[in-house]
Amino acid sequence: MILDIAVIVFLMGIAIALVLLEIFLLPGITVAGIGGALFAIGGVIFAYTVSASAGHITLVASVATFVVAFAWLLRSKSFNKVALHTNIESKVTSARELDIHPGDEGTTVSRLAPIGKADINGITVEAKSTGDFIDENTPIRVIRVDGYNVLVARKEDNIINT
Repeated sequence: MILDIAVIVFLMGIAIALVLLEIFLLPGITVAGIGGALFAIGGVIFAYTVSASAGHITLVASVATFVVAFAWLLRSKSFNKVALHTNIESKVTSARELDIHPGDEGTTVSRLAPIGKADINGITVEAKSTGDFIDENTPIRVIRVDGYNVLVARKEDNIINT
């Protein structure tokens, strides 16, 4: 009888540990989750083969133990060390906030095909050409600023500001 209790406690302990490992540390359905389910089923079946009351006690005790362990792990800060924490503290700054206005001049940092990087007033911004591709290190002039879009043209192009 003592050996039967030891086997049941061992099976259910492994089952609960594997299922909790699956829930908290391993993403998706893995060997731990499947193994935990198999150990739990095996432990309950083995307990019912010993006696009906042993099966009932095992089932209730294992569910209660799982619920208590699950609640304790959720409340404890033990998983904060392995949990992913993503805090984005940056913000998008519009071209108007950067003090870029039509008529300002600069150079392209990358090829504008039709969008790329440009250095205007010492500030690197994403710029859009008026249609043509503009090669790197080409002098440009700001045509229009719409929120986050800076429309530019080659400096030698005679485009009227709109």
